[in-house]
Amino acid sequence: MTPNDKTVRIGADIGGTFTDVVLETPSRRYSIKVLTTYDAPERGLLDGVAALLAQAGLAPADVGLIVHGTTLATNAILERRGARTALLTTEGFRDVLELGTESRFDQYDITMDAPAPLIPRPLRRGVPERIAAGGEVLLALDEGAVRAVARDFLAAGVESVAVAFLHSYANPAHERRAGEILAEAMPGVTVSLSCEVSPEMREYERFSTTAANAYVQPIVASYLGRLDAKLRAGGFDCALFLMLSSGGLTTVHTAARFPVRLVESGPAGGAIFAASIAAERGIARMLALDVGGTTAKICFVDQGRPKTSQVFEVDRAHRFRKGSGLPLRIPVIEMVEIGAGGGSIARLDGTGRLTVGPQSASSEPGPACYGRGGAKPTVTDADLVLGRIDPTAFAGGKLRLDEAAAATAMDQVRAWEAGPQVLALGISEIVDEAMASAVRVHAMEQGATVEDRSLVAFGGAAPLHAARIAEKLGIAEVVIPRSAGVGSAVGFLRAPVAYELSRSLHQRIAALDLDAVNAMLADMGAQARAVVSAGGGNPPALVEQRVAYARYCGQGYEIAIEVPARPLTAADRAGLLAAFEAAYRAQYGGVVVDLPVEILTWRLTVAAPAPRPLAAPGLVLRRVVRPESWRRVMDPASGRVHDFALVRRAGLRPGDHVAGPALIVEDETTTVVSPAFGATVDANHYLVLRRQDETAGARA
Repeated sequence: MTPNDKTVRIGADIGGTFTDVVLETPSRRYSIKVLTTYDAPERGLLDGVAALLAQAGLAPADVGLIVHGTTLATNAILERRGARTALLTTEGFRDVLELGTESRFDQYDITMDAPAPLIPRPLRRGVPERIAAGGEVLLALDEGAVRAVARDFLAAGVESVAVAFLHSYANPAHERRAGEILAEAMPGVTVSLSCEVSPEMREYERFSTTAANAYVQPIVASYLGRLDAKLRAGGFDCALFLMLSSGGLTTVHTAARFPVRLVESGPAGGAIFAASIAAERGIARMLALDVGGTTAKICFVDQGRPKTSQVFEVDRAHRFRKGSGLPLRIPVIEMVEIGAGGGSIARLDGTGRLTVGPQSASSEPGPACYGRGGAKPTVTDADLVLGRIDPTAFAGGKLRLDEAAAATAMDQVRAWEAGPQVLALGISEIVDEAMASAVRVHAMEQGATVEDRSLVAFGGAAPLHAARIAEKLGIAEVVIPRSAGVGSAVGFLRAPVAYELSRSLHQRIAALDLDAVNAMLADMGAQARAVVSAGGGNPPALVEQRVAYARYCGQGYEIAIEVPARPLTAADRAGLLAAFEAAYRAQYGGVVVDLPVEILTWRLTVAAPAPRPLAAPGLVLRRVVRPESWRRVMDPASGRVHDFALVRRAGLRPGDHVAGPALIVEDETTTVVSPAFGATVDANHYLVLRRQDETAGARA
């Protein structure tokens, strides 16, 4: 039946290997995974949407909302496929992008490499102008010099310009005027102003963020324009929203203007998905694990909220080394990303040791078992050889996997006399240990524990590996939600329309200029509300949150503290100081006596209310499910082959219990229930894996 109230919604996530599409009606959810089409990303998305509409018996006019996340901006930076971009900056500061902070992420590596700037030196030009840190004009902008540089940029074929002047966060007048001149002199060329993209202190991070925004803006704007036009031509008349890296949604117009905020949009959807599950099941401490075809993402969710950050690195020269990438000062959900996915390639290193990733076979040509020209062994090939994947049921049966090709691929990593299964087991254990180690390191850096958390696994490859990772980490409960294989796309439909702004205003708490702070926060709130209202948010219902980043004078890093969402008064100085000391004590174990505290940056978020997930009711176990058949699978914990029960998830009902070892198969993925675990279906149709002794106790 076709709904007439526009309640049908679509979420679409374009990843490095698969494009995931989800269609939700009030009574049912449909999903599909299609291979990502790199030459025209929108083609795979539109093909997936068309297939789901046909499956649901719906027409484009029935759809009320489309939410989209994409890796287009990220991939353009990683692969250096962005626009020909130039930098206009303060005279004498053209090399900020090259010099960075002059810190070394590896002090003892004399051959240390850093990623090359997105803008080459000949296209980085300075003009006379100078603004002081307090906003005073020390040297007026030389408008003639700006026009001369614009002519040079045009002659060089520049397509996009980043404008980043010193201290423009304190006074944006020179940047705005330069932007006006460039727009007049270079029609059709996009211009990114740092006072709009990242109006915060620390010139290297601000310059780098603005350069990245300018670098990808023509590409992303063109892609979004094509996608929007094709949707309209196809009969869709609904709103199209984009997922932001901060976990909120925004309009096509805003996303095209600030595409750097889309860099982590896909993983952010996964974090929102995990947070909704935490609310449904009442999980206070969660470890979210999203494993796709190219990467694995790890995120802690506490009290139903994923941790957030203000800085993200892209294009790391050393993938897992903090400080080795290009810094982007944008609001992001804080997560760790490692090169461990279904398409991660196994190889022998220079010493003959077996290693896995971070290189990926992606969707083109893909793992050897896809039969699309790939010959290198991958994690998916290993899972197939180990017996974890039914070759006839992969991706809902749309892609028949070649077991012989997967076994043949194992010959490339045959470092000793061993059969394909032993080599596949080695690949699986290496990638699982890489993910478990990343969790341990992240927990140590956050001062957090792991053993007392519930592991929620989603993404096409995560359910295959979640039980083994839980064993390595000592975690007793694993949750595999419905539509786990397309979790990020589902998360898009759980996210609120929201927008976040940050500005630097450097002041000591004891001498806070309340008029200046209140005026700045009011202006930020008005801007954010305008964006959210344009996206369909109801102004009376919008929720505003404020955060300040404070530190002891002389320190190099700040701590986030909550700020009341109202005009501040003199009494709030003491409250802000108390909040800082409480946060500082929680993170470092104590406070510094008689040292003044200063605030550097203020952040404000305006969001429409998000749908509140309903808590799952309690459930009594009904029956122990008998397997349809059995499959021989090698268990990594014992190194022996076991008979795993083969069960179809579609046939399970709430209260059903599946004893391990078992494989629970669905269209998007397969859940491996290791011999150490048993699985129960909860009231939301989620699979809940618990240690066998705990599960047995629950049944009793």
